[in-house]
Amino acid sequence: MKAECAFCQIAASDVVFEDDISLAFLDHRPLFSGHVLLIPKQHCETLADLPAAMVGGFFSNVQILAQAVETAMSAEGSFVAINNRVSQSVPHLHVHIVPRRKKDGLKGFFWPRYKYVSPEQREEVRLAIREALQAHVEG
Repeated sequence: MKAECAFCQIAASDVVFEDDISLAFLDHRPLFSGHVLLIPKQHCETLADLPAAMVGGFFSNVQILAQAVETAMSAEGSFVAINNRVSQSVPHLHVHIVPRRKKDGLKGFFWPRYKYVSPEQREEVRLAIREALQAHVEG
């Protein structure tokens, strides 16, 4: 954990997943409802900085979360992406997991941002992803 890193200080209210190595939370400026960021708990700036011993577990969590986000948001698919330094608004490794639908307006790397309608909607989305994730883990 790095004291000055915004991701290292994430509020627990937005968390959708947590294990020993990583933490996932709702993006505060989502592309679409259900846009989640997964970070390693250990502060790493880029993918190259992630210790090799953590890569497998971290990306297993990416895979599980992508499935949970698709299920929770009734999405047709997902967009999974990592920026390393360029376009990385917070210097802490993070994976974007975004629910997708055909003709949803996302084109290339133009990412229009949409706010949640209300704190209640944000909480509904967070809980839906947590429930889908729990069902996947138990199933």
